[in-house]
Amino acid sequence: MRATDIIMKKRGTKGRNESTTLTREEIKFLIDGYVSGEIPEYQISAWLMAVYFNGMTFEETGVLTDCMLHSGDVIELHGKDGLTGPFIDKHSTGGVGDKISIPLAPIVAACGVQDPMMSGRALGHTGGTLDKLESITGYNVNLTPDQFRKIMAENGFAMMGQTPTIAPADKKMYALRDVTGTVESVPLITASILSKKVAEGADGLVFDVKCGSGAFMKTPEDAEALATSLVKTAAAMGKKASALITNMNTPLGVMVGNFLEIEETVLCLQGKGPADVMELTYALGAEMLLLGGKAKDTADGIAQCKKAVESGEALRRFLKNVEQQGGNPDTLLSEIGKRRSKFHTQIVAERDGFLRLDAFKTGLAGVYLGVGRNKTTEPVCADAGFIVHKKTGDKVAKGDVILDVYGKDDACLAPATKLLKEEAIFYSEKAIPAEPLIYKEIH
Repeated sequence: MRATDIIMKKRGTKGRNESTTLTREEIKFLIDGYVSGEIPEYQISAWLMAVYFNGMTFEETGVLTDCMLHSGDVIELHGKDGLTGPFIDKHSTGGVGDKISIPLAPIVAACGVQDPMMSGRALGHTGGTLDKLESITGYNVNLTPDQFRKIMAENGFAMMGQTPTIAPADKKMYALRDVTGTVESVPLITASILSKKVAEGADGLVFDVKCGSGAFMKTPEDAEALATSLVKTAAAMGKKASALITNMNTPLGVMVGNFLEIEETVLCLQGKGPADVMELTYALGAEMLLLGGKAKDTADGIAQCKKAVESGEALRRFLKNVEQQGGNPDTLLSEIGKRRSKFHTQIVAERDGFLRLDAFKTGLAGVYLGVGRNKTTEPVCADAGFIVHKKTGDKVAKGDVILDVYGKDDACLAPATKLLKEEAIFYSEKAIPAEPLIYKEIH
């Protein structure tokens, strides 16, 4: 078997009506050879481009995911350290102000679902759960599998980052996709997400596929294609799965940043969170309870999630997790409402009208401030970000405060505010119609 022949098969021959579908043996040969160093990057690059143009069947995508998954370690949960399951996790395709994973995990844990959460870091305009968690002083996301299991057994959930030995094929391939123009491939995105999520040991997965200006998928059609691919491929791998396609045209919630989103998490767990964050958290939580067999229907799942918040059990579990993973709950609570960067400015309305705040441009401004990063090696600022006082659809008068802006230093404020004023904030004389938060469910 030769890599060249596999590349040519996936590429196909112009003018010929022939199958480009690869076998398990062919896909495994490529992935194993790439990880071992026997197949060079230039050949994998050619294959990635062929996949980009010709796609993959759900079966091929499932095989690719499985090969990437087994290129490294898989965390075993069943029967370990007293763990009983059900093990259900949630994955978001990324957005601005999207802190849902953090309050969601303790809520579903309080309802009897164990959540093995393996998360990523901020890149570009989208935030990263690990960076948000690490803004909690002392919080450790670099857990061993034994630590991960122990914390889950004691509290129902744990949060960690991808280790070097989990899905190493994905790490190598993602970096290559980034520089070869093949990121926007639904099969490759699907395999990348699922290889990590299945490696963490989950039995079921709920996907929050973002759609809109601040999302990777800009149109409902593209978002549905990705959601369908994720659900069907997960099912082909023997996992329960469902997806919600959700709105990311404007930032989610009222706080965007690393510690600021931890602060909003605490507010959510106290039952004081913004309406959009609470609605989406409860909707995704209900899906997780349904997949885990803990709810009879969506309404029952939402009711259980609300009860977990109202009783204080979800907040108790979150604070216990903070302590388990190296933080101090009392210190965290004492910082709520007080911990802010000293580099601060405000953006006020320049005229009367109805406001629209664009998620993508707001997220890009956050990169200037230190919320996100352009390269994985760049640091982030824990205390940078925005507090949103006026959201899309709100009526504003000239001089009203729209945003409090916090930066990593004084120099970053000028370019960030320039971008916000010129490209992220819009005024309309007419009322802006409300958009749905959840567009569609995929089962």
